[in-house]
Amino acid sequence: VQAGRLPLRPGVAALIRAARAAGLRLAIATTTSPENVAALLRASLAPDAESWFEVIGAGDVVPAKKPAPDIYLWVLERLGLPAAACLAFEDSYNGLRASLAAGLPTLVTESEYTLDHDFSGALAVLSDLGEPDRPCRARRGDLRGKSLVDLDLLRLWHSESIKHH
Repeated sequence: VQAGRLPLRPGVAALIRAARAAGLRLAIATTTSPENVAALLRASLAPDAESWFEVIGAGDVVPAKKPAPDIYLWVLERLGLPAAACLAFEDSYNGLRASLAAGLPTLVTESEYTLDHDFSGALAVLSDLGEPDRPCRARRGDLRGKSLVDLDLLRLWHSESIKHH
């Protein structure tokens, strides 16, 4: 991780940078160790990337791991935000179960390990977030003619999810 041999998935870095530039609040809810999160952020984004996130819920800050919603609830409490004001990104069945149980609209990006997972309830299920030269593919959901996930598409999906709940 520290050597940068575990790169972020396509589109993640660009979307994080766009969200920061737009003044959106960012947080991480993971069961990965804080040390791994810090190393990944430093190697993949910037030496100060940890500071880009208002809250980082990592490791054993809650006793129950995903699919329990506890890590998301812990992060939401520290953000002081209702779940409906946020959007989660997940890549596994257990992660999606956790985010949905916490009330979060959730976008899923699959991996080679999760192609057979049940992602019912996700706003969309995508191959990844896409890059300008490497379009993402929607397994479920409407990309609205876009080839990658950007803030406008996230806002659209989020507003539609709020209307349906």
